[in-house]
Amino acid sequence: MKILITTLHSWNIELNATQIEQFAQYAAELRSWNEQLNLTTITDREGIAVRHFLDSLRVAQSWGAVPGQLIDVGTGAGFPGLPLKILYPEIRLTLVESIEKKASFLRHVATELGFDDVEVVVGRAEALGRDPLRRERYDLAVARAVAELRVLAEYCLPLVRVGGRFIAPKGGNVSQEAEQARAGLAKLGGSLHAVEPVELPGIEPRTLVVIDKIAPTPDMYPRAVGVPSKRPL
Repeated sequence: MKILITTLHSWNIELNATQIEQFAQYAAELRSWNEQLNLTTITDREGIAVRHFLDSLRVAQSWGAVPGQLIDVGTGAGFPGLPLKILYPEIRLTLVESIEKKASFLRHVATELGFDDVEVVVGRAEALGRDPLRRERYDLAVARAVAELRVLAEYCLPLVRVGGRFIAPKGGNVSQEAEQARAGLAKLGGSLHAVEPVELPGIEPRTLVVIDKIAPTPDMYPRAVGVPSKRPL
């Protein structure tokens, strides 16, 4: 945990003893479950600390105010949602995962970390975005899934309230991808706020794409399940 603690200190973020233990327990559960379930190809302790925990926590510097309600779309093994929940336990967190086995891991690890207010939803973002109980209800949506920004935006922006944000951790060179997404973002009620460089210890540069929700998403979006990935806006 040393690299996690020292890097966060350089970001002016301090962890208490409970949070340090939660991160250590999360890493242990991830390594244990990964022996039976393909959750991640990153299994060494430093890799988990940097590529999963720190990459997730960097999002906290870009969201403005701490969100009351956070939704993590395509969360996989819980990134970036669960590390952000550890950092700010008052957040009401919803984790969206389409694979039931991964959802089982998420429920287990949330319980082990002492969280009884983490909701795990098995489903597709396209369907959730049309649910009136979830549409435009969240202060912040995050998605670290491997998909083009135009696709992720159609998954996430319908879930974000006007005035909220969508943040996508991405690889190092996304300027062209972000520019190509501008027209689609406008259709969804979004506006590109920033493409921020992210430097993490010992790995290649990464970026965060920060998108503001400035207008309601038209009723036609998101389109039917599978359409956004086949025909990006």
